[in-house]
Formats: sequence, structure tokens, C-alpha cells
Amino acid sequence: MNPFETLGLGPELVSAITRLGFEQPTPVQAQAIPILLSGEKDLIALAQTGTGKTAAFGLPLLSLLEPWSKETQGLVLCPTRELCLQITKDLQRYAEDLPAFKIVAVYGGANIQTQIREIKNGAQIIVATPGRLVDLIDRRAINLETIRYVILDEADEMLNVGFKDALDLILSKTPKDKLTWLFSATLPNEVQVIASRYMHQPVEIQAGQRNQGNENIDHICYVVKPRDRYQTLKRILDAHPEIFGIVFCRTKAETQQVADLLHQDGYPAESLHGDLSQLQRDQVMRKFRNRSIQLLVATDVAARGIDVSDISHIINYNLPDEPEVYTHRSGRTARAGKKGVSILIAAPGDVRRIGLIERTLKQPIRQEEVPSGTLILDRQIGHFLETIRDTKVESELMERFLPRLHETMEGLSTDDILKRFFVAGIHRFLPYGMGLEDIETAGSRRQGVRLRINLGRMDELDAQTLRDFLILMAGLEAKQIYALEINKSYTQLEVEPGCENKIMETFRDERYQGRRIRIELGDKLREGGDSGERRRSYSGGGRSSGGGGDRRGDRSGGGSRGGYSGNRRSDSRRTSDGGGEGARKSYPRG
Repeated sequence: MNPFETLGLGPELVSAITRLGFEQPTPVQAQAIPILLSGEKDLIALAQTGTGKTAAFGLPLLSLLEPWSKETQGLVLCPTRELCLQITKDLQRYAEDLPAFKIVAVYGGANIQTQIREIKNGAQIIVATPGRLVDLIDRRAINLETIRYVILDEADEMLNVGFKDALDLILSKTPKDKLTWLFSATLPNEVQVIASRYMHQPVEIQAGQRNQGNENIDHICYVVKPRDRYQTLKRILDAHPEIFGIVFCRTKAETQQVADLLHQDGYPAESLHGDLSQLQRDQVMRKFRNRSIQLLVATDVAARGIDVSDISHIINYNLPDEPEVYTHRSGRTARAGKKGVSILIAAPGDVRRIGLIERTLKQPIRQEEVPSGTLILDRQIGHFLETIRDTKVESELMERFLPRLHETMEGLSTDDILKRFFVAGIHRFLPYGMGLEDIETAGSRRQGVRLRINLGRMDELDAQTLRDFLILMAGLEAKQIYALEINKSYTQLEVEPGCENKIMETFRDERYQGRRIRIELGDKLREGGDSGERRRSYSGGGRSSGGGGDRRGDRSGGGSRGGYSGNRRSDSRRTSDGGGEGARKSYPRG
């Protein structure tokens, strides 16, 4: 008996997944399937990428829906078109013995009229990205009033890429008595807000701890000067000849630049980012899946939803802005119980942020020296020898050339022949490996001072905006802020020793949007000055000095400092009509 039968699945589904090679339920499947099959409970399931989440919700969904009805009963929302297509393909495989089911994928980059036509022809399940589904809602091309089950897959990712408003709109169009199943690798505050708003007493299950990384992943960090970043990447690749991995970059431009450089240097790499057409993306992913290329250089947004097995390495060309993003990136390796490696290339000014990532992972990140030329040469030779040993000998080819081989090698011993083949084979490695100078690795992590400030995402701030805020208002340099982790209602940061006093003085008795700024240093809460101090409020357009000069010095040409009110920095300036107030920078909300 297939163990999936004991979970309550019907024979049609069991026969289909047996053909697919499903033998034992994964932890998330074993926990989720019996609960979901009851058809009575909302569910929050915490599980890393690659743990079998699609089957965990897909098999119960197919069990509960009515195949004879053409009404749309199930809605699966996911962050990217790649994941949308993968989920659709998996559900179709599970339903192979249930031919009445029709499953339609709805995503951007494809012909919307074709998708509308498929929906009108009847689809019990729609798998969609939020953006395209909103387009269909705006066109009144889809009816969500018949939805009985909503699945939010990779909910944290959908919120990370800015789909909160779209999710609110979509969920508001579905019946209130529907069931909602939420699957996520991490549970940040934003996901919990969605859960509290749209779910009723959900059952919670965990296949692992909250926001914790996979224990089968080895985490390594190289701390180098920014100018050595690309050379360090090359050393990593050369030290792992059999690498099959993803290199994560911060921007589309950097992604393309790194991919182009790797291609010029002879590495089998391709880029994946938002400027590629759907046809180009499909071609790149086809090459990666069939291993025509070994490396995918990608942005976080473009790589979301990629479902490729046996990825050996994840390389972070830059540190992500948020620790949770690192967890997502590293989770693309070490799937299905296998081992994997996640590598960070960090600059000396980034090094304190690694501590925040470690606390999120609840795992250490080991700092290592950049691979030397000697190490690379040794590994390349070892790889060459293993390739020779494992090469399959084609009999037809050898029948043709073996006589010539014997004739050419006549008079040489077996050892002499092996030596000559070896030297000829490694000849191309020798100049490179023996000529490499070591890349200097930065010293051990600097010790910083930890602070906690009661500003966070609820104040419409993000990590970069708050970092800019501190630099501007407290007169800090970027390199003096070692790490910054923003949460919903507070932010933790580590700064260069001595900077904490500057920050305390800057925000002494200050307010942001009417709320007093509080700063915690160690275990002691510092909250401004005495009641006789003047109070200022950061509430938008500017900051009034109460008529006098700024007590910390005039930074804007008069008695007032630049206002700060949100997301993006603007270079627009305005001059007051009032006496002596100079140019003022404006920080409008984005």
C-alpha cells in the first residue's frame, strides 16, 4: 500500500502520484493533507522551498472539488509566472486519472485574450499571479464569487515583491465563507497581517522552525574589497568545477553585466531578469534545466518560482537587504534532503549584517579565505581525472581509432602513456592556477554597538530609506552603519562604536509623524530629554525649528533641517517665504 493512501487520498490520485514516483510523504505533506481533506479548516503551513508544498495543497484540493461543475472552485495565487506554470503542470499530472478537471494558468507575459477564452470555457482551478488576475478582474473577465478554496503559495514572496494591494483586492472579491490555505517559507509580520485579516482560527503547522534555514546547507562567507568581488566569484566557480547553481545580483543591470563577463571569460552562464521577454526567459530556463549552462545569474524577482532540482550552490554576489531574502535564496539548494552550499560575497562594510542573517537562520555562516591558485589547480586536476575515469567508452569509436592509437604509442609503457595524457589534459590549467595571486580577505568582523529604534515598516519606511534617514539626520557615513534590520514597528541596527552617542543626541526628544522616537541601547531605554526640551515632529514636508537655529548646527542654510516623510529621496527643493529659512530637501512618499 502506498503510504499516501493512509492520508485519505482517493485511488485516482494515489495511482497518479505512484507513477510520478511518490513513495513517502514529506513532513509538510504528512501534516497538511489530512487537515485539508477535512474541508473545514483554514491552514497556515510553514515550509521551505522544495519540501513538497504543491502536493501538500494540490492533492487535497483535487479531492475536494466537484469535477462535474465547470465553475471555478479553487484559486491558487503565487508570485511569479514560472511558479504559476510549474504548479499548473504539477496539478495536471496529479489529475491525470481525473480527466474532467481543467486547470488554467493565468500570468503576465502571455496573451490575455487566450486566458480569458480558457476561463470562459470552464476551469475548476485557476493558478494565477496577482498582477494578471487583477487585470482580469478589471476587465470583468473572471468571476471569483464561486471560489471555495484559496491557496496563497509563497505568501511571503508575494508580499516582498509588492503584491499586498493586489492580494487585498483579490481576496475581497472571494466569498467570506471560503477556506484559505497559506503556505510560506517564512512568517514575517506582513504575512501574519494577511492571515489575521482573511483567515478564521487557522490551524498552524511547521515543517521546520520559523524563518530558519535548511540544516543541510553549508553557509560560507568571503569578505573582500568591492573591486575584488568579480574575481572572487571566478575563484569560487573555478574551485567547484561541477557547480550547478544560481548567482544572485541586486539589479537587472548588474545581473546582465555579471552574466556578460562570465560568458566572455568562458563560463557557461546566462542571465535571468525582468527585461527579458517571455521567449527569452523560456529559452534560458530550458538551457538551465537540461544543464546546457551551469550558472543562472538572476535577480530575486526573476528567480522566484524557479523549480529546478539538484542545485548545488547559491552564490550571493551582494548581500540582500533583508535577512529573510537570504533564507529564500539559500532554500533553492539542498532540496529533498540533499546537501547544498550557500555563499556570500561581502564587502568589509557589509560584514556586520551577516550577524543579522545568522540570527534569522539560527545557523552560523563560516568565513573562509578566497580559494587560492594552488587549491583551484588541485581541484581542477582532480575533476579532470574523475572525468577521465567516468568517461563512457564508445565501442564503435574505439574500433575505428584503436589501431591508430596502438601504432602511435608503440614503444611506450602504460605509465608513459598515462603521464602524457595527464600532462596534455591539465596543460590548460597550469598557467592559470600557478599564476594566480591570493585575494586578500578582510579581517574578522568588527564589533559594533547595537541599537533599537521604534521606527519600522508601519511608518512607511523600508531598510534603505531608514538607512538614508540616519545618514542624513545624524550625519553618519554609510560605512558606519554595519547592519540594519527593519521590522513592522521597530528596527535593530549595529553602528560603529561612538556613533550611538551621535544618534542619541540627534533624536533627543524628537517625534516622527507625531510619535516620540525611542532608542534602546543595550538593556536601557533612552527616550529623549527632559520635559523642558523643545519637541520636533517629523510629519512630512519639513521640520520647524521653532524660530531659532538648529541646536546641532544648520545643515540647510537656515533655521530648519530637511524634512523626511517616506520612501524615496527627491532632489526637489523649495525656498520658504519666511525669514531666513533656506532650501529644504523633500522626501515624498513613493
